[in-house]
Amino acid sequence: MNLETVSPAQFGASLRGFGLNLLVRDVSAEAAFLAEVFGMVPHRLSEDFAIMEYHGHLIQLHADHTYGAHPLLGLVPESPPRGAGASLHLFDSDPDRAAALAEGAGGHVLQAPANKPHGLRETCILCKNGYAWAASRPLTDDERKDI
Repeated sequence: MNLETVSPAQFGASLRGFGLNLLVRDVSAEAAFLAEVFGMVPHRLSEDFAIMEYHGHLIQLHADHTYGAHPLLGLVPESPPRGAGASLHLFDSDPDRAAALAEGAGGHVLQAPANKPHGLRETCILCKNGYAWAASRPLTDDERKDI
C-alpha cells in the first residue's frame, strides 16, 4: 500500500490490530517534531491529518477540528498537558540524540537520558501537545554493569 496515495477509505479498511490516533492542535508542527526528534516519516501530511510511520508502525495525527462532531473532543483540555498519564514508548530511538534535538524542535526534556534497571537507556520528552514520548534503546553490556 502506498501511504502517499491510498484513499482514506482504503487506508481505514486496511487497519488491523492496535491503532494510535492523537488529537493535536497543529498537525504539521507535531509531524515535524516527531520526524526531527524520533526519525518518524510523515505521509499524507495536511492541515487535517498525517500518517506517521515508525519502524513499520503507524500513528495517525488528527487536527482537533476533524473531531468536531466526536464526543472525545469535549474531553480534551484547552491547556496542556493533553496526554497526562499516557507514556508513548519508541523502543528503537536513541534517547541521547532525541533529547539533544527535543528543545530545538519545540519539545521539553522531562527526564534526561538515563540507564534504567529494566534494561533500557531512556529519556522522556514532552511535545507541545503535552504527550510524553519515551525514547529508548537496550543497554549495552558495559551500561548494564554500571546499574
